[in-house]
Amino acid sequence: MQLIDKLSILADAAKYDASCASSAAPKRSSEGKSGIGSSTGMGICHSYTPDGRCVSLLKILLTNFCLYDCQYCVNRRSSDVPRARFSPEEVVTLTLDFYRRNCVSGLFLSSGIIRSADYTMEQLVRVAKLLREEHEFRGYIHLKTIPEADSALIEEAGRYADRLSVNIELPTQVGLQTLAPEKEMGSIKQAMKTIHTGQQTVLNEPRAPRFTPAGQSTQMIVGADETDDSTLLHTAESLYGDYRLKRVYYSAFSPIPNSPKSVPLAAPPLLREHRLYQADFLLRGYGYSANEILPGPGHLALDIDPKLAWALEHRDAFPLDLNRAEPAMIARIPGIGIRTTQRLVELRRQRRIRYEDLTRLRCVLSKARPFIITSDYHPRQAESSSVLLREQLRDKPQPQQMALWA
Repeated sequence: MQLIDKLSILADAAKYDASCASSAAPKRSSEGKSGIGSSTGMGICHSYTPDGRCVSLLKILLTNFCLYDCQYCVNRRSSDVPRARFSPEEVVTLTLDFYRRNCVSGLFLSSGIIRSADYTMEQLVRVAKLLREEHEFRGYIHLKTIPEADSALIEEAGRYADRLSVNIELPTQVGLQTLAPEKEMGSIKQAMKTIHTGQQTVLNEPRAPRFTPAGQSTQMIVGADETDDSTLLHTAESLYGDYRLKRVYYSAFSPIPNSPKSVPLAAPPLLREHRLYQADFLLRGYGYSANEILPGPGHLALDIDPKLAWALEHRDAFPLDLNRAEPAMIARIPGIGIRTTQRLVELRRQRRIRYEDLTRLRCVLSKARPFIITSDYHPRQAESSSVLLREQLRDKPQPQQMALWA
């Protein structure tokens, strides 16, 4: 098989892994002509470096052969998709060629399980080692960690990769037993612990060699089983706390060719994935707990964002006087973000905040107005307490443009 043919198959096979991409990536699908890669053609995706720069990565699998038969995966053992396999040297050649042409700034490499978890992990590490040591490659490298692999191999991978990811896929042991029986929750979390321990060693011993400076991430599939959003968010909260993950990515289940009956035949609403990303940001950036976002079992509302949903459920806390309120509470006002909160706090040290200041700071006043008090503005009582407030503030469906030709 020609290298370009392998690239076509193995870039397309990598598109379902969202653990290195932005949440704004277009819809992934195996049905029909869906293109190659998660974001743009020829397996190019985007990730972020520790200093916040967005970088383009060559996103491919080492192979889509796999010993496992995960029911939600297009590359499962029982799937009849075309198969291909790179050698480590071929991946190195492709990475350097794309890098020299200024098409990418690094590599995202994952793989199906071949021979054994240890053998597969050895092959992934060999790619990174060749790039770093033989070719002195200083670009960004993201390696997918095989959870069942020996911890020594995972530790070695961390010395060469900028980021490692261990995909949890399904957040419950019941879900794994049903749809991915070869996987164990214990081995997944043990791999995360190995990475976290390596990171802590670097923090505690300044002379220790580099170890995954961009941290670790994971992915959870949304809608492949009956797991609700509350379970997903509580799992994410636990992973952030226990292993200091940089990101949890959410990937809406995409129907695959000849899907087994154990998985849904239709994808969940992509808006559900979007709401989970919004809720996840509240966990990471705003100090919300999963219990605050979803106090009981169930799903996030689709018609309003999670921050607005919380504010509507806590009407007794509003409206807030922006000239007196604690910064943490100001950041919980719909339409006001963390950066704007910081600017408001700086401003009120100089003078009292007026309504026009919010306009100048580009607050989303259509959402913030019922929840704020300034020196020259107080919401009308009817607006502040109206039972129709949710209806007024919910996201309206975007109008569909009619096609010019049938």
